[in-house]
Amino acid sequence: MTVAKGSEGVASLDSRRVRAQLELKDRALAASAEGITIADASLPDNPLIYANAGFEKLTGFSVAEVIGRNCRFLQGPGTSLEAVEELRAAVRNKRAVTVTLLNYRKDGTPFWNRLSITPVRDSAGAVTHFIGVQSDVTGEKQAKEELQRVNERLEAASQLMRLDLAAAAEVQRSLLPLEMPRVPGMEFAYKFRPCTSVGGDCLNVLTLDDRHLGVYILDVSGHGAAAALLSVTLSHMLSVVPDRSFLYQPCADNARQHCIAPPVEVVTRLNRRFSDNSTVHQFFTMIYGILDTQTSEFRYVSAGHLSPVHIRCGVTQRIREAGGIPVGLLPGATYEEYSIKLSRGDRLYFCTDGILEAENLAEEEFGVDRLLGTLTQTLELPLDESLSVLIRCVEEWSAPAGPADDASLLAVECSG
Repeated sequence: MTVAKGSEGVASLDSRRVRAQLELKDRALAASAEGITIADASLPDNPLIYANAGFEKLTGFSVAEVIGRNCRFLQGPGTSLEAVEELRAAVRNKRAVTVTLLNYRKDGTPFWNRLSITPVRDSAGAVTHFIGVQSDVTGEKQAKEELQRVNERLEAASQLMRLDLAAAAEVQRSLLPLEMPRVPGMEFAYKFRPCTSVGGDCLNVLTLDDRHLGVYILDVSGHGAAAALLSVTLSHMLSVVPDRSFLYQPCADNARQHCIAPPVEVVTRLNRRFSDNSTVHQFFTMIYGILDTQTSEFRYVSAGHLSPVHIRCGVTQRIREAGGIPVGLLPGATYEEYSIKLSRGDRLYFCTDGILEAENLAEEEFGVDRLLGTLTQTLELPLDESLSVLIRCVEEWSAPAGPADDASLLAVECSG
């Protein structure tokens, strides 16, 4: 008898524990901030047999109003038919599913509902109920939609910028000479290798009169449309139209006529023009010179630019240190004129820093020594081909990315 009483006591204790656990689960479900429902899978249309306070708060419907009904009463005109069909298929096939769909509260206000449906099976494996967990994700959904709108606007702006840069690049290419002057005893060639972004390199050989040629190469600071636009401006300032060009000045004996301006005067006037403009914070390096086709003398000024490479009688001369101050950098800067006398077979090479500063994967620059070595090795090649070889060497050196700046070359050969 004692044993029996003890067994009854243990059974009673176990029963109380089970009830306590069930009551705890009930309280947990009731206190959950999420909307929780239980539908009876054994009845037609899977009616709700339970809804917690979180569901009431989420939807505005009381528990009494929803018991015995299918949860589709939350759907409305904006509810996605695809999401509803996905939900129905999962219930039909007795499998779990999570969908996000637009539902409507009792007062008609819409909200985005992340609904998770999980089937509950008995000991035989048959589905007896469906547990639904519903969360208001309206804020999250709106944030994602706003992010998508922002991304679309950014993509549109980026596309517009790419179109603008492409147009600027096309303008930049249009500044390059279509053909070089044909002068007996002189040959000219150039190569231009643009970088991925728009730069500000510009070069040309211009006929100033029946004896003199203007030769220039310049490199605007920075990249992008602003650099390209400044290149366009400079190409107009360095044109062969005397009344609007910096390459000419009024003649001393007749102010109504225009004479060729000395290189020092040209660069000084450009510096004065751009230094005095406080709204423009760009500067540029350049070489400008005048080539006398009768004497083969080249008089030039370097404004912070790499000096010409002079190859004489097969011997490469060392490059003079970059002289002068870049144009537009320092008001009142003064410049010095240099002179090179070309003999038969001599060559002059001009380049922008996109050649020298091209880096390989080890971040080594192409540099002056490789430039001089390549030019010396290609001396027996035609002038244009020697430039092509140099450009290929720079591209191979900086592969796979290529030069980070425009790489421009201009060359003059005294052939007779």
